[in-house]
Amino acid sequence: MDRYLCEPCGYVYDPKVGDPDHDIAPGTAFEDLPDDWVCPWCGLGKEVFVKE
Repeated sequence: MDRYLCEPCGYVYDPKVGDPDHDIAPGTAFEDLPDDWVCPWCGLGKEVFVKE
């Protein structure tokens, strides 16, 4: 699974880890994240992420 970088702040969403602070289970692909999911560091939406 691909990792995705939040360009403004540098946070990397790694599907192997998920986002446990926001109840996103490990193994959740970026494409499967809810539409309202935001970067845990800066709060911006999925549209600012790019595939690493």
